Amino acid sequence: MDKETRIKEAAARALKEAKARKAKAKPLDLDAELGGRDGPEPIRFGDWEKKGIASDF
Repeated sequence: MDKETRIKEAAARALKEAKARKAKAKPLDLDAELGGRDGPEPIRFGDWEKKGIASDF
């Protein structure tokens, strides 16, 4: 078996395992954020923006 085939098989196994873990995971029961940002979470995209100022962490 060549290297490329082994990598593809390992990736397929990893995706299958991740899908199974996600299906078994319970949703988080978090309180609503008060005074939070509108739109997507800025930290998720690597930037923080507040009042026109953006900085990378």
